[in-house]
Amino acid sequence: MRQFLMSRLGDGMKIGRGIFFVTLFISILLGLPAHALELRSEKDATTIIELYTSEGCSSCPSADAWLSSLANDPAIFSRFIPLAFHVDYWNQLGWQDRFSTSMNSHRQRELSRVGVLSQVYTPGFVINNREWRGWFTRGRSVTADKLPQSEKQVGTLTAQWPDNTQSLSFSYTPNIGDVKDLQLHVAIVGMGLKTNVRRGENRGRVLRHDFVVLSYTQYPFGSSKSGQTIRKSIAEPKIPDEGQSRSALVVWVSESSSPEIIQAVAGYL
Repeated sequence: MRQFLMSRLGDGMKIGRGIFFVTLFISILLGLPAHALELRSEKDATTIIELYTSEGCSSCPSADAWLSSLANDPAIFSRFIPLAFHVDYWNQLGWQDRFSTSMNSHRQRELSRVGVLSQVYTPGFVINNREWRGWFTRGRSVTADKLPQSEKQVGTLTAQWPDNTQSLSFSYTPNIGDVKDLQLHVAIVGMGLKTNVRRGENRGRVLRHDFVVLSYTQYPFGSSKSGQTIRKSIAEPKIPDEGQSRSALVVWVSESSSPEIIQAVAGYL
């Protein structure tokens, strides 16, 4: 009996040690930053799809669903980058869109001011700094390879977010002549988001979203001559927790006088 008990005790200790080391291994993994990232664009301009949308707009959910369908394309974040900017000017009509910001609404108004958009409306699409109404005529049949493409060579944009650091580094080498007074834009976007809408035009619906701009900050980036690299480092951005299944970093550059995107790069965190 004693030998039997000692044998059982030994087996229990082995199991305990096994659990300990597995737990330790998982703890180490969880302790490692999940955002280690190194991104580099091509010289060709990355295709940017901007959707201006709202949970308070009854015609927006189908546009959101179409944007979500692009997530399965193998060229996502390499050849093209979708961005869903939730605007706040629908909030007064019964439902407060939790993803909406005045900054997103301001960006859409600026696109209208410089002539990219004919007017401010939702759902509104901008592709490569041009108003795009193809979704309204062809809807979900439009795949990523059928979208307007840019043939401009604008230069290389990079973003680095190494392990165990609290800063991001960026560089841009333009290929379009001299560039002055550039702005750097850093956004965190969320995938797999869901909202149960209780009021407003979408009352009773469960809305699902991807590529939602959850945070968006801009920084002065400087000026450069063609072929000369400019660099900048910033403190790491906070990743908002809105219940997303996955987050991504999106970075782009523009001139300070215009919201039009020159070059962009993105990747999952």
